[in-house]
Amino acid sequence: MAKRVVGLVGSYRKGHIIDSAVSAVLEGARQAGAETTKISLVDKHIEFCDNCRVCTQQHTEGNRGKCVHDDDMQEILSQIDEADGLVLGSPVNFFTVTAIMKRFVERLIVSAYWPWGAKAPKFRREPSGKTAVVIASSACPAFIARFLMPNALSVLKAAAKCLGARVVKRLYFGTIAIDRDQQLGKKALKKAHEAGRRLI
Repeated sequence: MAKRVVGLVGSYRKGHIIDSAVSAVLEGARQAGAETTKISLVDKHIEFCDNCRVCTQQHTEGNRGKCVHDDDMQEILSQIDEADGLVLGSPVNFFTVTAIMKRFVERLIVSAYWPWGAKAPKFRREPSGKTAVVIASSACPAFIARFLMPNALSVLKAAAKCLGARVVKRLYFGTIAIDRDQQLGKKALKKAHEAGRRLI
């Protein structure tokens, strides 16, 4: 049976750097024999987390809590549950992931058990064996941005952990705002393809 890989795009611009990078990772996974699905979060209805913590009170060992919102999150999470690999990509906006990616990430609180009175949350699940690639992009050169603006990759790595995945590759593409319609270069695309194959 072929492995499945789901890619989440946290960019507002289709066909640009992050969208193309996630597509390239998925293409590398396909070349390695995987079935792939790409989800653009901007196309999905995802409500803001209300911090009500209703989902965290439910003692459902090994499963997520149920969110009060009825939107597309459950469908997305179900697809991730069935996947063997995960790709999370976001441009850097104001030193971190985009608002649409952050909205998705904040809703991952359903992965925690945090009853009132407890000082800290606990993950409901043990690592599932999933692997993940996380991708960020910035106008700043990548070797500088990794040190000055590491938050985006840290957030994506934490999100992967919430989803039961171990990050096997982190990609950071820099100097991507030189031209209005700038595209990934051949070297960057090759790195993304190789990351996709590594997922499998």
